[in-house]
Amino acid sequence: MIDRMLVVVFDTEEKAYKGKKALFELENEGNVTVYASAVIGKNPDGTVTVKHSDDAPPLATIVGTPLGSLIGLLGGPAGFVIGTGVGMVAGLSADLHNARVNEDFIDDVKKDLLPSKFAVVAEIREDWTVPVDTRMEAIGGVVFRRALSDVKHIIHDEHTAAMKADLAQLKSEHAKASADRKAKLHEKMNQLDSKIQTHLQKTKEHRLAQEQHEKAKAEILKNKAATLKTKAAGIHN
Repeated sequence: MIDRMLVVVFDTEEKAYKGKKALFELENEGNVTVYASAVIGKNPDGTVTVKHSDDAPPLATIVGTPLGSLIGLLGGPAGFVIGTGVGMVAGLSADLHNARVNEDFIDDVKKDLLPSKFAVVAEIREDWTVPVDTRMEAIGGVVFRRALSDVKHIIHDEHTAAMKADLAQLKSEHAKASADRKAKLHEKMNQLDSKIQTHLQKTKEHRLAQEQHEKAKAEILKNKAATLKTKAAGIHN
């Protein structure tokens, strides 16, 4: 089984909700596991609106997750809207690293997700692609999927190391500088040190969020396995 990001683009909102319903039917049939999902719409200005239905997951399950980051990226620089008229959440989750997919995947989806189109976006686990593709294509959906990359923190660590190297250089220059130059270098040192501390805090928060997200996914799989075991026991009794 592979964890994937799934986007299915439809011409109408009605079809998108049918697509979401089909996705959960596939889960009930044992073909996929749905970690999180949403129906989105592309607005004329290029932003994305996250639609809500009675069975939609709460906002907390979307914001800060790979799914939320994907939605933010699909909304472009302007971000996305949570529900009609609720307000803009610009740039809140537009993080390519957190989305765990490559930029080419985002570009491919954007080419088809044009203004006035809708899509089902979901973080799923699936063994093979035929069940989802067959069901979605029957509704008129265009399917995009990409395996989620492993969570890596190399980029964050490299950025921190680079800034620390710059700070060390400034300290070295400060020690040798003339009196009038020391003040300017000291100001630059303080500014850079502040950036390093902010970056370290964001990195810590990012890692914690990823750990919590993975624990939540593991709990979903655990509960699903328990449900299947209970159903199997009921059949044999």
